Amino acid sequence: MTRTNISSASPFEEPIGFSRAVRIGNVIAVSGTAPIKPDGSTFAPSDVYQQTKYCIEIMKRAIEDAGGHIDNIIRTRIFLRDISNWKEAAKAHGEFFSEIRPASTFVEVTGLVNDEWLVETEADCVID
Repeated sequence: MTRTNISSASPFEEPIGFSRAVRIGNVIAVSGTAPIKPDGSTFAPSDVYQQTKYCIEIMKRAIEDAGGHIDNIIRTRIFLRDISNWKEAAKAHGEFFSEIRPASTFVEVTGLVNDEWLVETEADCVID
């Protein structure tokens, strides 16, 4: 099967050695996605809701670049620095996925690469 690597131009992709998403056959896996603007700065540094929406938009673009659609998402993972903010992240998640309803996990982590990142997201897709 052919492998297609999708880049989002994140400044972390090259030094870490990862792709925003990888498609093999009908499967797309989206890497941990942080709220990083094109200039490398953090989007909405103090707003979990806005950061979550932004991360999902980045994932959506990567999935579309890989030939998929947001409806193909079967699983999401939401990593929060403070689990008490889960309702804000869940509100953003629900705006994209209330009809799709993928398997999903919200989990608290002790930290992310950048202290301004309040959330990081991941997704897995299967294209029909």
